[in-house]
Amino acid sequence: MQFDTPATTNPIDRMKVVGQPILRIDGELKTTGRAMYAYEWHDTNTRYAYGYPLGAAIAKGRIRAMDVTAAKRAPGVLAVVTTLDVGERKKGKFNTANLFGGDLVQHYHQAIAVVVAESFEQARAAAALIKVDYAEEEGVFDLREAMDNAVKPETGDPDSKAGDFDAAFKAAPVTFDETYATPDQSHAMMEPHASIAVWEGDELTLWTSSQMIDWWRADLATTLDIDKDKIHLMSPFIGGGFGGKLFLRADAVLASFAAQAAKRPVKVALPRPLMMNNTTHRPATIQRVRIGAERDGKITAIAHESWSGDQKGGQPEAAVMQTRLLYAGENRMTAMRLATLDLPEGNAMRAPGEAPGLMALEIAMDEMADKLGMDPVAFRILNDTQVDPEKTERPFSYRNLNGCLELGAERFGWGARGRPGARREGNWLVGMGVAAAFRNNIHLPSGARVRLNADGIVTVETDMTDIGTGSYTIIAQTAAEMMGLTIDRVAVQLGDSRFPVSAGSGGQFGANCSTSGVYAACVKLREAIARKLGFNSADAVFENGTVRLGNRAVPLAQAAGPEGLVGEDTMQWGKLTETHQQSTFGAHFVEVGVDAATGESRIRRMLAVCAAGRILNPVTARSQVIGAMTMGAGGALSEELAVDTRRGFFVNHDLAGYEVAVHADIPHQEVVFMDETDPMSSPMKAKGVGELGLCGVSAAIANAIFNATGVRVRHYPITLDKLIGGLPNVA
Repeated sequence: MQFDTPATTNPIDRMKVVGQPILRIDGELKTTGRAMYAYEWHDTNTRYAYGYPLGAAIAKGRIRAMDVTAAKRAPGVLAVVTTLDVGERKKGKFNTANLFGGDLVQHYHQAIAVVVAESFEQARAAAALIKVDYAEEEGVFDLREAMDNAVKPETGDPDSKAGDFDAAFKAAPVTFDETYATPDQSHAMMEPHASIAVWEGDELTLWTSSQMIDWWRADLATTLDIDKDKIHLMSPFIGGGFGGKLFLRADAVLASFAAQAAKRPVKVALPRPLMMNNTTHRPATIQRVRIGAERDGKITAIAHESWSGDQKGGQPEAAVMQTRLLYAGENRMTAMRLATLDLPEGNAMRAPGEAPGLMALEIAMDEMADKLGMDPVAFRILNDTQVDPEKTERPFSYRNLNGCLELGAERFGWGARGRPGARREGNWLVGMGVAAAFRNNIHLPSGARVRLNADGIVTVETDMTDIGTGSYTIIAQTAAEMMGLTIDRVAVQLGDSRFPVSAGSGGQFGANCSTSGVYAACVKLREAIARKLGFNSADAVFENGTVRLGNRAVPLAQAAGPEGLVGEDTMQWGKLTETHQQSTFGAHFVEVGVDAATGESRIRRMLAVCAAGRILNPVTARSQVIGAMTMGAGGALSEELAVDTRRGFFVNHDLAGYEVAVHADIPHQEVVFMDETDPMSSPMKAKGVGELGLCGVSAAIANAIFNATGVRVRHYPITLDKLIGGLPNVA
């Protein structure tokens, strides 16, 4: 199906199942332990062997030799495979770093060997016996030191201009110019990167933890140098991804080579230190924001520049992208520069670009409002735009940022906010902060197959994944709505490469795109049913488990017949994404308390107001948003991968040293969804929402801390040492 004109009235608009607060259909499986994750397929084969990876002990250089004699002689060892054994390998389409193979070391903890043994403990002990002779080279690990050598990226769209920023900024009566920094951050998902590989002849079956089935399958085929059709990849349940499982990772490659060498099914899970140093992370940024405005607050000039680092051939953290679209201003400039660093690969982490970009921009907007003597909410509302500010002939498909700000201010009691440092409750300095939320609405083709059997049950098959987001449930809701069934009459099978290729989970595109693919497949199934019954499919009504035309109604089970019926299609996207800017919007409000003696910051209240098209399921959508708000709290107050700038690795590479937000850090969270649909987005009239809940949260917290204390911190995370020197004396 080609979606190239705005959606009109369709079966989804009935909203009998779609849009309802239905609990997760996979919830019972997860809470009872029957949902099988990548490392847990113990019930299908009792002869699993265990692979343990060895990571490089240097950040840059080459491996001269590896002595595995002692490891091979260790108890229980079945095989040892080294990077020298497999030799240099082709990289897949989405791999910047070398996952395994050859003598080149590009980063610390790069996988250089895997030991296979009868038990996990035996494999781990034997891996420690491997001796490696390195030729270490000097590396670059500090972004600030590398900034002077940063270059304009060769791909993508690193720079943009409109009008004459320099002249307008110089002429503006009120100007602002500050620099901000965000640190390296880890995905830190609960489930490790894990895979089980089984070879049958020259065909590979792989259970793994992957957000993007088809991407992984293609890149693994390239790495292994085999035909893609010989790989069967499955990932039905995923224990968190946040972008860290978008691309093929070393566990899948190691498990594949290990199983081949041991001639046994092999399990490989990356230990937590390797998750943080071996896989991808969110790169650190240094960002400069400049704003020029009239005295009435109207922005006349805005510029946002960002510096980040990655390995050679990598990509920048696109921290300026939201600034191209979020606020009006005739004269504009954005630029991204990329420094080559010898750290582990930087890549997508939940809301890449917008999340760290808004951490800077939305503090800058507050600082500019303060300079102008304006309320921060009013300043943002004044500078709203209904068109792409850089391409003014291109309108937004639907934009209600101001509605989010206004409703949020009313619900949160924004009118009670006072001047910085004015509100005190005992030893606590109390303040409120706000930030706009923004995330683009991305489209990827997405396919599905739906089967109607003789019992009247509809089964959906798609390689779409569920990373804890509720994919099973919203896909079931879509099929039920389209076919006129209750949700208990729909079965959903996900995460299998034998199924039609979907958009996958990532970039906030999963929900809208995958359900649109199911919509398209259901249209095909409806047509097949109508054709079999001699109905005009355009006039047939599917409801209450029947298909009806005029006075004739036929149960779906009867229409299916003993052989059943199948519909399959892929949703393709037309030019609406080019003619109209499609984005999601929101507003985050936060109240904090800061201890006047210690600088300890505590979040007291959080509110997110989200405008993201039709909400397919308010229960699962709310869970996505509050989870994102929690991640934003960690990003603001505690999360930072500390870089050893001498040896080139992340020092705090475990959950003891890398401090994510926990239950005690998070107060009551309120989520409000604006009542809207966007017909230009898809037949579902929906958009993504899972990353919108993160974008802007950290800045709202930073702004609240400033309102509480009068101390402005521009370098995340906002730890107490950055506050304590500027706090007022305790009375």
